[in-house]
Amino acid sequence: MKQKHEEVMELARRRGFIWPSFEIYGGVSGFYDFGPLGAIMKNKIIQKWREFYVVGEGFFEIDSPTITPEEVLRASGHVDHFVDAMVECQKCGEAFKVTDLAREQTGKYIEGAPKEEMEEFIKKNKMRCLECGGELGKVFDFNAMFRTAIGPGNKRVGYLRPETAQGIFIDFKRLQRHARGKLPFGVVQIGKGYRNEISPRQGIIRLREFTMAEAEVFFDPEDQHHPKFSEMAGEQLRLWLAKDQEKDDKKLTEVIVEQAVKRGLVCNELMAYYLGFTKRFLLELGIPGAAIRFREQTSGQRAHYSKETWDAEVLTERFGWVEIAGIAYRTDYDLSRHAKFSKEDLTIFSGGKKVLCHVVEPSYGIDRPFYCTLEHSYVPEGKRKYLRLKKWLAPITVGVFPLLNRDGMPEKALDVHKSLRSKGFMTEYDDAGSIGRRYARADEIGTPYCVTVDHQTLEDGTVTIRNRDTAAQVRVTLAELPRILHSVICEEAQFESVGKPVKE
Repeated sequence: MKQKHEEVMELARRRGFIWPSFEIYGGVSGFYDFGPLGAIMKNKIIQKWREFYVVGEGFFEIDSPTITPEEVLRASGHVDHFVDAMVECQKCGEAFKVTDLAREQTGKYIEGAPKEEMEEFIKKNKMRCLECGGELGKVFDFNAMFRTAIGPGNKRVGYLRPETAQGIFIDFKRLQRHARGKLPFGVVQIGKGYRNEISPRQGIIRLREFTMAEAEVFFDPEDQHHPKFSEMAGEQLRLWLAKDQEKDDKKLTEVIVEQAVKRGLVCNELMAYYLGFTKRFLLELGIPGAAIRFREQTSGQRAHYSKETWDAEVLTERFGWVEIAGIAYRTDYDLSRHAKFSKEDLTIFSGGKKVLCHVVEPSYGIDRPFYCTLEHSYVPEGKRKYLRLKKWLAPITVGVFPLLNRDGMPEKALDVHKSLRSKGFMTEYDDAGSIGRRYARADEIGTPYCVTVDHQTLEDGTVTIRNRDTAAQVRVTLAELPRILHSVICEEAQFESVGKPVKE
């Protein structure tokens, strides 16, 4: 019997959500293509993130190059610190990332441990090669950035960017003028990031090229208050504290945002606010609250620039808890380093004084929440299997069908399809097979509503709308169809109240 993960991935490949990249050449691990439906859904997630951060929070958005000169990443610390602990099989030569291997074989987090301790951990837990069972060798560092040359002759070294954040820090002088000296202010960037993963074996969860959405919130370290903190103060959080992880205690601390700050569990209001904000974003994607937690990174796990970091994690069937976002307190690390290396003044004049800003960074991967949303929306109900996606997130919003392929019904259904498309609805026309099979195909890809043209349509200008989740149907007039569809997709009206119920 297939596991849920296998069924979701089979559906995703068959229906055009995600495909292995370079497939006709045997594929390359760590790379995936987003098919016709996946590209739409991914872009909807990005747009929703933009609505949260750019529209809702009023942050600025920039777009900077994905190739970064070495001097930038030397200043940021990535050249020296963006490394993974790696181990190779002594028998077959297969390479592994030690922390991933340890978690896969023992369930333990050993990020940040010295190499000697990692080697002892491997021996103590009798860890072996996943490919051939061979003995593992010494642990050594591997820089995970893709190196390249800018221009001919290797005169200038560059790297594919490991994060989008550095483009924001480099533009800080212009951005702070755009903000007119008002703190706090935020800047976002959405785009590709690259990590030369040692041995990615977790499908879309572990990629070498991925889409990032990052926000940098600049503030005065003497004023760590968020202006909208009161709106988030009562949001419930489930925290896995670093001190509990170090004791191998799996308990979660449940606390509201306000108390997380007052009790010193989270270092400041801005950090706590964006933990709550991240949770709300994940809920908006359709991920249930019970499957969301925030794991505090231990001191050895934190990145070189971080004073405090929380990973937003989502529980999945196949991969367990998956990190899909990190909220990091980067202090003034980046601005002070770039000021030192570039000899530029990166302070801001605010409140009558010069300030070297501190930074809180909510950083998301888009590909991981994409998968988590698919898994959590997948509903197997006997022979019927479908995606209960949020209505706004479904790649195809409305299916349009003729009941039969005769008597003018296909022509009328195509007119409805074209009319709805012209009004901004993402519709799909389908006239193949029985009406039941067409409903099943639409359900499978998460289409929330299907419009059917039948004999009565030709008589009185009415059509039926079918609800994906309940299979209930109502009859409405064609004149009212766009308005009604908009109201139920935006959840401004209850489906049962928008038309005359159709009896089975």
